[in-house]
Amino acid sequence: MTLSRAALARIAPFALFMVLLALRGALPAEADGGFDTRWIYGLTVVAVGALLLYFRREYGELARQTWPGAGETALAVLVGLAVFGLWIVLDAPWMVLGEPSAAFVPVRADGSLDLPLIGVRWIGAALLVPLMEELFWRSYLMRWLQQPQFEAVPPARVGLKAIVLSTFVFMLAHTLWLAAIVAGLAYALLYVRTGKLWVPVIAHAVTNGVLGIWVVMTGNWQFW
Repeated sequence: MTLSRAALARIAPFALFMVLLALRGALPAEADGGFDTRWIYGLTVVAVGALLLYFRREYGELARQTWPGAGETALAVLVGLAVFGLWIVLDAPWMVLGEPSAAFVPVRADGSLDLPLIGVRWIGAALLVPLMEELFWRSYLMRWLQQPQFEAVPPARVGLKAIVLSTFVFMLAHTLWLAAIVAGLAYALLYVRTGKLWVPVIAHAVTNGVLGIWVVMTGNWQFW
């Protein structure tokens, strides 16, 4: 099957992110020669960001005319905060699926925080990942499940089956499976209700941004 350029533009950044995530998880924390493999995340931010920039003309749903209004932005922020609040409590053992493929603990050998690593991680999680993931999970996969010619599917026409199936696959990519279901459904419904991809992107960014701040303040690195 040949992918359209529109599909490739949404799949390629996500696929590259997952490949580099797997690479980081497969290597020891300190590879031979003293290279700190946590900095692969920095490479990920640059490489995936470059792909998103390269394909920027393919993301019509992110054009200026699709920017959310004040009410939609407020809704996105509220939903993002609610998802964050649920994410950090839905972590009972039975709510966890497997182990993180690449744990990220930005702490030096002496126990002090590695601020450059924290900065790179937060930028990636709060700014890059929401854009990359919403383009893949909601703009592409959810609409593709509704109809293979996904570009012709307005968000409001996405049915329950496509929402549930895409959320299920979204869940499989996260260790906190119940929290991921809540987040996936919340972001999907925002997209379907408003018809604007920026709304779930903002909600996702709020969730990840606040989560990152909370993780650093509390030392709950397992959430990163």
